[in-house]
Amino acid sequence: MIGLCLAAALSAVSTRVMLADDSFSLRWHHSIEKVEWQEDWRVTPDGLDLMEARVKGSGAGMEPADDARLVDGWYVWRPHTPRLSRLILARSGVVADHRLCVGGDCRPVSDYSGGPDAIVLEPCHAP
Repeated sequence: MIGLCLAAALSAVSTRVMLADDSFSLRWHHSIEKVEWQEDWRVTPDGLDLMEARVKGSGAGMEPADDARLVDGWYVWRPHTPRLSRLILARSGVVADHRLCVGGDCRPVSDYSGGPDAIVLEPCHAP
């Protein structure tokens, strides 16, 4: 079974959490524009695929793609990005934490990591 593993990127203590699901969403508020951004991801044995992105506005380096369409107040598009072997989420005490949504349950990333370190998201296999 493939799942999503989270690990603290810089911590001397190796904390690793596995979420047994092959899809997840990330949500956050842009630090300057203060609007929400969302991304839907799929976990595969070969990496992470970005399936859809949504944003409630534009500006400050967060413009929707040229092929985005406006749906219920969100610009929605399918990003044309390569598969990633891992995704690193930087964290700051200045802005709100990313929210990780798995199976309809959305929580701040700090709920999984317990600390301020950057978080690595990557595919992993259940033991």
